[in-house]
Amino acid sequence: MSEVRLLFGRPKIKGKEAFLAALREAQDRYGCVIQAMDASLVVGELHAAFAAEKAVRAFSDERNVAKDLGLEILRYASGQRQIERALSVGVSEATRRVALIVMENGKDLEISDIIDADDGGPSWSPAAVRETFEIGDLEIEAAGEDRIPDLVLERIALMDAYR
Repeated sequence: MSEVRLLFGRPKIKGKEAFLAALREAQDRYGCVIQAMDASLVVGELHAAFAAEKAVRAFSDERNVAKDLGLEILRYASGQRQIERALSVGVSEATRRVALIVMENGKDLEISDIIDADDGGPSWSPAAVRETFEIGDLEIEAAGEDRIPDLVLERIALMDAYR
């Protein structure tokens, strides 16, 4: 599998459609996969890497739902089987900070014209993540709020079990 990187930053291009079009052009230019998510819903590097690994495996086993690897990554990263529901973790007009899951192919990716990258790392919102990933009060009582990232990874892992 290609190297998976997670980049955070603020979009330099205003408007969701224009931003996504610029990402698609960068993918074509560099021959890589770039999937954008709302940064407030990405709980860490492992979240991105695990989603990418599961998506690549789904394609290699011919059990992918999406026809596009980036969309399959988003599907896993969201913990949703349905593409329509997976889009809820993607970029929206309200997104202020993005997380880019990048599967590189060895070429130096230059996207400074698309995002103003920062080293802030994950800055996810517990309330937003709980709502998006449907993490209930009983799970928080049992595991603790500090285990929310583990509960997100569990949802990604269980996607293939509930087909």
